[in-house]
Amino acid sequence: MKTKYNFRKAIYVLLLILTVIGAVSCSSEKESEEEHHTKFTVTQPIYKDTLITKEYVCQIHAISHIEVRAQEKGFLEKIYVDEGDFVKKGDHLFQIMPNLYEAELEKALAEMHYAETEYKNTKLLADSNIVSPNQLALMQAKLDKAKAELSLAQVHLGFTDIKAPFDGIIDRFHMRLGSLVDEGELLTNLSDNSQMWVYFNVPEAEYLDFKMKFKTDSLAEVKLKMANNKLFNYVGVVETIEADFNNETGNIAFRATFPNPEGLLRHGETGNILMTTPLKHALIIPQKATFEILDKKFVFVVDENNTIVTRQITIASELPHLYVVSEGLKVTDKILLDGLRKVEEGDKIEYDLEAPETVLNNLELYAE
Repeated sequence: MKTKYNFRKAIYVLLLILTVIGAVSCSSEKESEEEHHTKFTVTQPIYKDTLITKEYVCQIHAISHIEVRAQEKGFLEKIYVDEGDFVKKGDHLFQIMPNLYEAELEKALAEMHYAETEYKNTKLLADSNIVSPNQLALMQAKLDKAKAELSLAQVHLGFTDIKAPFDGIIDRFHMRLGSLVDEGELLTNLSDNSQMWVYFNVPEAEYLDFKMKFKTDSLAEVKLKMANNKLFNYVGVVETIEADFNNETGNIAFRATFPNPEGLLRHGETGNILMTTPLKHALIIPQKATFEILDKKFVFVVDENNTIVTRQITIASELPHLYVVSEGLKVTDKILLDGLRKVEEGDKIEYDLEAPETVLNNLELYAE
């Protein structure tokens, strides 16, 4: 009886094993069949007019930024402004103690009056032929010298009253009230921020492209992205390009001028210049259709036999979600859009061809 029970149990286990093996086999066949019938999405490159925006790190400078220095030696007697104040041209900034220079002016004035009196007396004598014309000429020279010394004394006294040479913003003070300042001592800086000069470096190849696209009588408009990643409200224009390239970096400096009516920009800030240039008849593909090997870009091209072929391409420019291709593709080529990791060189596939316009719309194309 026990032998019969064991035999039935063995048959039951065997049937169970066969059932599991059959189920796994059917499942594998089904997966293999599904994999064999997987359809991939394929698209084509497209020619399109678009815009390319490139960013350049920049330095922001006031259109006028000068050092305000003492032109005479003396004690700093008065400070009429405060750090950060806006001043108008001609406003008083600092006063160097003028006593010594006032005394020198009075002395020069007295000497001029004395020389003037001597000249008048000598002229009366010369008109009466009592003294020679040479004596009169000497008195004239003495008077001229006295007048020159008076003018010089007036200049020195004027230098003790330091005024703003233009409208601008006062920077930090380098000297305090009562300090003994020497001739040439730095007192502060003054910045005219009504307009800003923004400098940025451009590589040689991009400089050549720029000069070919913009004539000398036209000004290229640029935008400024500030340090907080916000765009400045006003547009600038490229007005000046330096004469020489930097031999170490291969770059040349551009200068763009921006209006600054609200005074938001200050001297010494940094940011990024956004330069947008039109690109006509550019061959465009989605970035997601590419892959990279050793810093080189490739795509999978589907040939006339539905076989995968690897193709190296050259990227001319990069746009959001897109590449502009300069070499390696034609507009008639079919490129694999998705499933790039599921195929290899030489695989045969089934695919659905999706129009490039539809693909670009789905990629949130930022182009015109």
